[in-house]
Amino acid sequence: MYPFGSGMPYASHPTTTTNEPPTNAPPFGAGWVPPMQQNSPHSSSPYPPQPSHHHQHQHHPHAQPPPQQGYPPSQHGGYPPYPSMSAPYPSASTSSPYPPQNPYPMTQPHSAQSHNIHHLHGGAAAAAAPYPGAQPATNSPYPTGSGFTPAMTAGYDAGHGHGHGHGQWQGQWQGHEHANGHGHGQVHAHRSPTAHKEGTPTLFPAQGFDPVKDAHDLRKAMKGFGTDENALINIICRRTNEQRQEIQRQYKTHFGKDLIEDIKSETSGNFEKLLVGLLRPIVDYYCAELNDAMAGIGTDEEVLIEILCTLSNMEIYTIKNQYLRLYGAHLESELKSETSGNFKRLLTSLCTSARDESFRIDPDAAKDDARELLKAGELRVGTDESMFNMILCQRNYGQLKLIFQEYEGMTGHSLEKAIKKEFSGDIMEGLIAIFRCVTNKADYFASRLHKAMAGIGTNDTQLIRVIITRCEIDMADIKVAFERLYGKSLKSWIKGDTSGHYKHALYALVGEQRSS
Repeated sequence: MYPFGSGMPYASHPTTTTNEPPTNAPPFGAGWVPPMQQNSPHSSSPYPPQPSHHHQHQHHPHAQPPPQQGYPPSQHGGYPPYPSMSAPYPSASTSSPYPPQNPYPMTQPHSAQSHNIHHLHGGAAAAAAPYPGAQPATNSPYPTGSGFTPAMTAGYDAGHGHGHGHGQWQGQWQGHEHANGHGHGQVHAHRSPTAHKEGTPTLFPAQGFDPVKDAHDLRKAMKGFGTDENALINIICRRTNEQRQEIQRQYKTHFGKDLIEDIKSETSGNFEKLLVGLLRPIVDYYCAELNDAMAGIGTDEEVLIEILCTLSNMEIYTIKNQYLRLYGAHLESELKSETSGNFKRLLTSLCTSARDESFRIDPDAAKDDARELLKAGELRVGTDESMFNMILCQRNYGQLKLIFQEYEGMTGHSLEKAIKKEFSGDIMEGLIAIFRCVTNKADYFASRLHKAMAGIGTNDTQLIRVIITRCEIDMADIKVAFERLYGKSLKSWIKGDTSGHYKHALYALVGEQRSS
């Protein structure tokens, strides 16, 4: 299962009210990325296997997907990407706050340990509007049934293999279509010529996963006098979020105790904060981070920006529903009460989760939007913030990339430079976050890690959040970007800013070997 945030445009919403986690859900948190073409030479499913209660399902890395017939509504429909309750144990009898259709393409999981490239099939992403207010992608360039969208990070336009010799995405989307719009009569709406690969994680599902054994080992590590912190790290920090939820379930079943409460009683400080964050269902973790950012006096606007500016429509939609369930308040109302001005309007636009996710690109429309941005900013006295808000919050990522290129061609400098000139404060940071996520998401999160550790002191909350949310998505790419941007490895920075078991736990999550 991909971590929450992989950014997939989903075909529709869940169809029933059960809360069972899907066997084919993407990782939550990677943000939206373009789907791959259906006739890829590699037809294996993009999703790693879900663990059973007692053993790990084994799948051939090139197994063919099952027929597109869906699951019986009484068993597998109506779920968020992870268990929708704060506790990690789904209950079929609990009503779900989620909309009544299935947001995920039906795919057959395979082992992520094989490090195979993840490919698409299933779903109907081009056929229906995936969320309230969105327009159906009736002219989508993708075949009906395309649903998977691997996480895009830096340098993927090159089409080369990544990570561990994964090969490359083959082929290009071909042809162009005619469409009306922007006063040009017939506009050529081109399909993106480049296939994008998914990001490279540093944390993969454990092979031979046995949640019962892990639960007993954790109990042994905490039972009696003293705590075996190394055992906690070796289990909790080397299992995916999905596997950790199954461990928690087995722990409570076998010992009648809550694993998170036991961890809290046996650890402390940032080490405790890290382990507790890892044990939460990932959607609940995002909700908690948003709630903490708005709780008490003052607001941590950077957290709001980091989360809302980087996730896909369905991820934001899922978080909104879970936030209401956990905290009894609407996320959008909370955001409005904690922010103001143009920044409030930006977050409200993002919170509607209505961005176009078709990845249809229109060069003529991109020129028009680039001109509108120029007229709204550098060519006038004052700034028309609403135009920036509309274009950056509504256009799909492929179209935005083209708009940014057109803008730079017209002005000789990047839109980011123009945003820094025309805006200030939180609205500037929010718009820049969108710009950087479109152009290079790995660079954006590398900058977040750097900011957490730069200067006097360490923002451990920010460091923990970025590593937890990205380790199953694209942390390997972020590490490469970090070293390229700042001249030293991420490991060396972590070593200089953290210590003890906390440091070793972070090493495990970012795929580094333990050192003294």
